[in-house]
Amino acid sequence: MTAQEKLKKIREELKQTFLERGELIDGALSALLCAQHVLIIGPPGTAKSMLADELCRRIEGASYFQWLLTRFTTPEEIFGAVSLRALEQDDYRRVTARKLPEAHIAFLDEIFKANSSILNAILTVINERLFHNGKEIVKVPLLSLFGASNELPEDDELLALYDRFLLRFVVNYISEDYRFLRMLEAGAAPERTTLTLEELRQMQNETRTLPIPSHIYRAIADIRRELKRKNLEASDRRYHQSLNLLQAHAYLSGEKAVKEGDLYFLEHVLWRDPQEQLEVRGAIRELLLGYEEEIKELLYESREVRDSALRPWPTNEERARAFIEVHTKLKNILARVDQIMDKAKEMGRPVDRAGAIKEEIEEIQKEMLRTSDPH
Repeated sequence: MTAQEKLKKIREELKQTFLERGELIDGALSALLCAQHVLIIGPPGTAKSMLADELCRRIEGASYFQWLLTRFTTPEEIFGAVSLRALEQDDYRRVTARKLPEAHIAFLDEIFKANSSILNAILTVINERLFHNGKEIVKVPLLSLFGASNELPEDDELLALYDRFLLRFVVNYISEDYRFLRMLEAGAAPERTTLTLEELRQMQNETRTLPIPSHIYRAIADIRRELKRKNLEASDRRYHQSLNLLQAHAYLSGEKAVKEGDLYFLEHVLWRDPQEQLEVRGAIRELLLGYEEEIKELLYESREVRDSALRPWPTNEERARAFIEVHTKLKNILARVDQIMDKAKEMGRPVDRAGAIKEEIEEIQKEMLRTSDPH
């Protein structure tokens, strides 16, 4: 089994275990592929830490670190105690065994309760993958850090940390009864597919080489412009980092290049407040599928034109004039459909569904031709 096939199997297994967490699972696996970090916002008991722990168990040889932060948390709890032997040599160095600086995957609960004494060190670890330990600057093996919180940060000093989480998800308790029952009845997972660290690094390299077509860049610029018009602005850094995320999401889906469908995943990247997520989702959908909606409107107009022409007319002359008018309107509608589809093709948008709608309008046109011809 190839590494990518194993990844696909892990994805399926996780979705069987963590119900109603499909997007979060895709986000977590994509984050591993592009070495980014994930913030999960939600109440206690929504399997936030369990997912991070289970994800780490799927990577052979990976170290996992988990901690609940409070305003009383000390640097020793996160980064390790100060080495007394090093102090004898005037070196203020920490013993980092089994602490954050040696973790491949980490989960920090209530992350925004971190006090300023550990905030800067956490930022350096997740930003630069470096830890300043005494006289040395040590490279850390961190792949992804998962942060969890019940609330958003309010202090300005925490906003920098908040911004470093490229992916943001809001989770709640299981909503559907049948899934809740499945959760209650579920036993231990029958199997646990695993990857080696080397296989993961190999996939990270493959992810970075996935092509990004030019129309994807244009679509991102369109999304940025539309969101800016709605006063929803993300940093240039966030947009730039999202390119690697799109590659990771495409790779996770088994694609050979980034596709337009991957852009929908940006709804987990481009909001600052959870209330903005629906607006971001709607703006992306409107931009990517707006041309389909426009063609659908033309289909509805075609039906109205047809129904109007088919109603009873006082005289044959009026009926003939109505049919001439409907033929002209349908011809103009189809010309407009072709213009919309040509523009969509130029932008690299898929037009299969739009083509099916066009066929329905053409069928209306044929129907009207048959009806208007007495023979």
